[in-house]
Amino acid sequence: MGTLVGHVAPGAGFLLIGLWQLFNHIRLFALRPDSYAAPLWFPARGVRHLELILIIAGTSASILMELVIGPAKHQPFDDDGTIPSDHLHNFEHASVSLALLAFAAVTIHMDRVRAPMRDAVSQLAAAAAFAQELLVFHLHSTDHMGVEGQFHWLLQTVVAVTLATTLLGIPCPRSFVVSLVRSASLVLQGVWLIVMGVMLWTPGLVSKGCFLNHEDGHDVVRCRTDEALHRAKALVNLQFSWYLTGTMVFVVVLYLQVSRLYPEEPQYLPLVKGGPAGGRFSVGDDHEDEDDMEAAKSTYYGQMVSGGTKPMEVER
Repeated sequence: MGTLVGHVAPGAGFLLIGLWQLFNHIRLFALRPDSYAAPLWFPARGVRHLELILIIAGTSASILMELVIGPAKHQPFDDDGTIPSDHLHNFEHASVSLALLAFAAVTIHMDRVRAPMRDAVSQLAAAAAFAQELLVFHLHSTDHMGVEGQFHWLLQTVVAVTLATTLLGIPCPRSFVVSLVRSASLVLQGVWLIVMGVMLWTPGLVSKGCFLNHEDGHDVVRCRTDEALHRAKALVNLQFSWYLTGTMVFVVVLYLQVSRLYPEEPQYLPLVKGGPAGGRFSVGDDHEDEDDMEAAKSTYYGQMVSGGTKPMEVER
């Protein structure tokens, strides 16, 4: 990170995964609201682990960009093998990517070996990754007092929501609200990272009274006066408010559209008990003995032969 591409690229990744999760959770709930259970990831046709593979590919590219491609020497260490101050943020960003990569790899492996309690363990692995992301941005080596710091503070609130809903998904796997908020927070994370990259490293979009200054190997937004700094931070807060509202409206519209495209599937209950000769049947658990069941079957099939009753499905 620390550049436009360094924020836009991971932001696009979060946005893509968030939209995929959001669409699939809404679709699954719309089709089966009574039996809904939230998965942590969704298999894709043809390539079952496509979502997780994309996470691994994206995080691997991010690590390479931070530690190999980005540095001028194509390696992040000083001549004596230590980490220089101007590369601390590279290691911080790479650590977040590594945590997400580990989550995806562990989840794929547990799914392939059909490990018991794999869903809960995957949830914990995802929570650990988001906890590390929150910790890194909270203790970021980048200045927290400037405009970039304000962007990071607001990003932390979104990451905290993602972390909280991921943890809540363990005891509440059937809560659609938890899944919806988690997916929406991933979308907002992606949007906000993209906004950060564009607003902080596009000279024409830097707030009035502020400028880009090259420090420690990367550009940083600095303001000439305290008034300009306060104004710039206030504008960041306004942008966050607008994008939060926009995300909420988008989620509601998507929910309505997906619910309309995927109406609830009819659920069928088995006919377990035959009625009298009039052809009426009751639906429910049969706790009577096997003789009664056989008698019910005989009555039912006798009516079928005589044409008195046709097979029927009871729709709920």
